[in-house]
Amino acid sequence: MGEAAGNMDPASQSAASPAGSLVERLRSVHLKMVDAVLGGDGLQQVAALAAEAAGAPVAIVVPRLDAAAAAGGEGGVREQVLEEVRRYVADRVRDRPSQVPEALAAEVPIQSGDDVVGAVVLLRDPDPAKPGPHPEAADFLHLAAVACLTEVAVEEAKEEVEQNLRGSFLEDLRSRPDLEPREVVRRAARLGCDLARGAVVLCAELTTDRPRHVIATITGDEPGALAEHLDGRVYAILPGTGGDDAPDTTTARGRALATRLRRHGTVGVSSFYSDPAELPRAIQEAELVLDVLKQGEGGGWDGVQDIGTGTYRLLFRVLASHPEEVRSFYEDTVAPIVRYDDQYRTDLVGTLEAYLEQNCNMNATASAIYAHRHTVAYRLERVKELTTLDPMLSEDRERLGLGLKAYRIIAPRLPK
Repeated sequence: MGEAAGNMDPASQSAASPAGSLVERLRSVHLKMVDAVLGGDGLQQVAALAAEAAGAPVAIVVPRLDAAAAAGGEGGVREQVLEEVRRYVADRVRDRPSQVPEALAAEVPIQSGDDVVGAVVLLRDPDPAKPGPHPEAADFLHLAAVACLTEVAVEEAKEEVEQNLRGSFLEDLRSRPDLEPREVVRRAARLGCDLARGAVVLCAELTTDRPRHVIATITGDEPGALAEHLDGRVYAILPGTGGDDAPDTTTARGRALATRLRRHGTVGVSSFYSDPAELPRAIQEAELVLDVLKQGEGGGWDGVQDIGTGTYRLLFRVLASHPEEVRSFYEDTVAPIVRYDDQYRTDLVGTLEAYLEQNCNMNATASAIYAHRHTVAYRLERVKELTTLDPMLSEDRERLGLGLKAYRIIAPRLPK
């Protein structure tokens, strides 16, 4: 080998030298890119290495990781340009029509098997006086794409581990009410969720087929929250924040988040639980609220909006811890008229609800249910006969009203 090399003519040596130096340079840049990924420096450092080697600005976009980075050029890549590239790559990944950004000079896909997960893009320098990219720039774009694929694999492996931990933790909370409080706090802390001040739980049943998007929305809006997709539902734990006002502020945050998520499905929210040992009850309460909301939406029940407040909230807490008490109260109050309505296709329940909502005004009740005043009076008399509670008496009215609320929250669990 030494003799062969020594016998090469000068022309052959000069032709071989650039190729050899390029291979060495490619190897060196590749190793630096992989080191950057494995060292935790991420796509930003890969973009910087690619831009330096290519002699032109480089942008990297990976929609699967919701990540974008850019480097190179005097003053760096403008945010507007990076946003245009981000939209362009996102459209390409989803195989949608896309407008090519003016700044784009070349691109190399980041490909995993047959799936394109992103792109490495060479950008034109905005200064026309600057020399163009190096002739071998495309080679460095390919190296960056390989390094980015390693970054995708690393991040997805992390996400899978965290997802398994979150899923295991939430599943244990759902199925093991005997978990020690310190164990609950410790496991949550490992996942970045501080439960020292308590928490509120959300439970959502989605109409979208993108649960990961919903989870990303939750964790994006509420840093420190835990969210996971389990058994067709998304569960989220919102840790308490603040001091003495933690119950009120966390509850308000939970309701605000639920409002934002309702375009994706139906969302139940628990009340605030200060004791980590009671988180299983918080999860059960959120599930109960969700079930009642679903029934109300499907059945056209007008009281759906009031479910998360006042007496309903107290009943949900009792139902989550002592369901037999709520069921017993229901049986002692309005259960007879519910069964009577089911058997004879009457509407004693609806008439009683309207009567209470109209402040016990007979004429207003008749108008609300489109019935004659005498019909209302007859139905209220039947309510009295069946329940032994008189809607005309204040104390009995209170029991009947509370019985109706109990009925609404346990109705999804009553035998059909």
